[in-house]
Amino acid sequence: MTTLSELNACDSAAFAHHLHGIYEHSPWIPLRAAARRPFATLAELKLALQAAVIDATEDEQLGLIRAHPELAGKAAIAGALTAESTSEQASSGLDRCSAAEYATLHRLNADYNDRFGFPFILAVKGPDGQGLTRAAIIATFARRLKHQRSAELAECLRQIHRIAELRLNALLHVELDFGPVIMAWAEQLGQHSDSADGLTCAYLTAAHQDSARQLAHWMGECGMQVHIDAVGNVVGRYRSDRAEARTLITGSHYDTVKDGGKYDGRLGILLPMAIVRQLHARGERLPYHLEIIGFAEEEGVRFKSTFLGSNAVTGHFDLALLDKVDDAGVPMRAALAAAGHDVGAIGAIARRPDDILGFVEVHIEQGPVLLEAGLALGVVSAIAGSSRYLVELTGLASHAGTTPMTMRRDAAAAAAEIVLMVEQRCLLAPSLVGTVGQLEVPGGSVNVIPGHCKLSLDIRAADDAVRLAAVADILATIDAICAQRQIESSVVEIVSARAAPCAPWLMDQLGAAIERAGLPRFDLPSGAGHDAMAMAALTDVAMLFTRCGNGGISHNRLETMTADDADIAARVLLDFLRALAVPPRA
Repeated sequence: MTTLSELNACDSAAFAHHLHGIYEHSPWIPLRAAARRPFATLAELKLALQAAVIDATEDEQLGLIRAHPELAGKAAIAGALTAESTSEQASSGLDRCSAAEYATLHRLNADYNDRFGFPFILAVKGPDGQGLTRAAIIATFARRLKHQRSAELAECLRQIHRIAELRLNALLHVELDFGPVIMAWAEQLGQHSDSADGLTCAYLTAAHQDSARQLAHWMGECGMQVHIDAVGNVVGRYRSDRAEARTLITGSHYDTVKDGGKYDGRLGILLPMAIVRQLHARGERLPYHLEIIGFAEEEGVRFKSTFLGSNAVTGHFDLALLDKVDDAGVPMRAALAAAGHDVGAIGAIARRPDDILGFVEVHIEQGPVLLEAGLALGVVSAIAGSSRYLVELTGLASHAGTTPMTMRRDAAAAAAEIVLMVEQRCLLAPSLVGTVGQLEVPGGSVNVIPGHCKLSLDIRAADDAVRLAAVADILATIDAICAQRQIESSVVEIVSARAAPCAPWLMDQLGAAIERAGLPRFDLPSGAGHDAMAMAALTDVAMLFTRCGNGGISHNRLETMTADDADIAARVLLDFLRALAVPPRA
């Protein structure tokens, strides 16, 4: 059996020979990686191999891609694949395609090669290491045909690295301690859905309550004391053997957006559960109590109110929200009662700040930054603040054929100019983003100049000063655009949320644990809101991001991650928990 020690000790030629099947017909990759030895961890070896490809010329990268066979292509039919490719394609049943599936793949292979000039590459073993279905492969093939060439070249190289990771695991007989169970739990939890097609789990629906019971059951099996509180938070407590100890809280939300992903929020519950399961099996206790909270509501889908679960824990639950109604006219108060919760007990959920060490949330990144950096993990520096507005523009509706261009008061044209202005202004700072996510011409007609237009603004930045400066510029420019076009404007602020900086003492210890695992520390801001943002009202917070696959897609059924990334995230968090040093006044 090949070992990491053996790979470190042998000469470069033997090193390349050991790894000859990892990258298809490309011995230059291990030869270049050999110069980076010794490798203290498997993660360091994987990064060194990846770096050899990243640092290569584009011609060398294209040669690597073209060394890979087409899926269910001529080489497969002729039995000319490497042993590794043969096994991988068989794991997805590509050696058992129907005539229609084979014809579809043959056409897609041809279209793809014509468009990009290289073969389609996909790690046909899925995120959990099991084979993808043929239907999933064909759907991915068709979706990626729409990419630009540069984006698809990068995606092919990422898929090659994933294939290499799986092959390296097999060569070194790597057994993942945490990843498989986390992925299996996420898959099973995803079966509880408000919709038969895709995953939707809105607050206090039947699927939501089933999800809570499932999480509570698993937490109990992992060795925790468990209860579901008055807003539906699922709370698992792994007690220290020091009764007077304070509590470190971790967790995330288990509700989802409509047709959402399986890992958004839920990863931050399931991953620490897997850690506690191992700690409990070993009889190991931490010097503080560890609490995992599955927050009942973060997304705001049903009652249009976010962070209900975490706000209850911080003591900031707004009881006036109990009278809000959902789209069916059901008040939140009634929904809570129907689920068996006592609204009179909501106030008792709040924690005392003096009892809490901090809050650490693990979350899928929901973006492409880690993916494009080729890194599994990142330390969040701050959660972006947000300013949101609804803008209404009023011009003059008039005949599209008889009104000269120079005499128009076109509300939609003003909106279009505003959209482009927001884009240009938000390109001026690296952590600043701006979005016009809603744009409407009410009662619009093909032959009428728009007299009315509605649009939304969403401006976010990890630095409040940067965000507020951008907001001031954007609002002033809206006034200028409207004055020039003789358009009346109404701008209403609907959200103003301050940024939540992460605590340096927690960030540094997460970063150190990442480095001990053989990965570089990589800091990045979070553009999305998270429960940690609400928990910052109670205690110091930190976040550990994991890489998001499929181009960073999230809030979507295509959201994905790998068992390997879940595993190294869990190992890093476990190391962090064991080594946690608390400042005297934290």
